[in-house]
Amino acid sequence: MDIFLVALLSYISGSIPFGLILTRVFGKIDVRKIGSGNIGATNVLRTGNKFLAVATLLLDMLKGFIPAAITIKYYPDLTQLSCLLTFLGHVFPIWLKFKGGKGVATYLGILFALSLPLSSLFIFTWLTVSLIFKYSSLSSIFSSFTVFVIDLVKTTTLDSINENINTGENITFILSIFFVLIIFTHKKNISNLLNKKEKKIKI
Repeated sequence: MDIFLVALLSYISGSIPFGLILTRVFGKIDVRKIGSGNIGATNVLRTGNKFLAVATLLLDMLKGFIPAAITIKYYPDLTQLSCLLTFLGHVFPIWLKFKGGKGVATYLGILFALSLPLSSLFIFTWLTVSLIFKYSSLSSIFSSFTVFVIDLVKTTTLDSINENINTGENITFILSIFFVLIIFTHKKNISNLLNKKEKKIKI
């Protein structure tokens, strides 16, 4: 019963399309009909409304953080399942015929629940790459890869020093899954980057 409850609530939380809701209610437009057609914060920014873009970013992060944090506290054995289904809820929301966003903000919210140092690393890396190259997609892919690699190196190094060292829950596996999924959700962006057609961030 616990696993069903956690799975259902995690997916429902992740599937709330805040970008679409905010742009329809306050912007009177359908964000799916502009830019990339994505419901995430980056495409909401293309409406020209920075406030709605920031609000979308924060709410998408929050819907990732809340189910993960609750599961960590009350059902720790189901943490990684909750994180995965929350992310998948955003990417494949039942309310939008399973056509959702790319999951980066939701992933970051989940990461905040799992590890503050890794979430801080993600933000630092994302900002650095975006300031240099001006591509949101490239920043997201590189940041998720960096988080995965650093966690893998840390876990492997500590295990090699002393197998009895307790580093907390091993999240390397779920981070590797998230990296693969972020590559998947950005496959069109990767093609655009290779063909020099990807749109740069305009702030």
